[in-house]
Amino acid sequence: MIASVSRHAHFNAAHRLHVPQWSQEENQAFFGACNNPRYHGHNYELIVTLTGEINPVTGYVYDMKVLGDLIKAKVEDALDHKNLNEEVPVFATINPSAENIAVVIHGWLRPHIDAALKLKVTLYETPRNYVEYND
Repeated sequence: MIASVSRHAHFNAAHRLHVPQWSQEENQAFFGACNNPRYHGHNYELIVTLTGEINPVTGYVYDMKVLGDLIKAKVEDALDHKNLNEEVPVFATINPSAENIAVVIHGWLRPHIDAALKLKVTLYETPRNYVEYND
């Protein structure tokens, strides 16, 4: 039997969306308020979903405590209350859009989760705007 299990987490972070090769006018026109040179913040909501076989002995797809601890160590500790552009090295070279943040989170978690399990990262930047990235 196949099932999906999900763990909800959150973090607060600031960022600025900006393309260095563009003029300030181009950046402002494309990104609007998200291009604020003094940054702006979000209360991100994260849902990590694993899909796979239910273990017939434990009844688990994955131990949710282990998943919660992994998310805390690899995601929350790295991103919570940070300026993504200035304090998170991976975002020195890529724009910290919700899409890119979701891809980065997936990359941080994937090596620690059995390859037999499908991994999906859902990241809410606002209650109405979210991204899903999965393998």
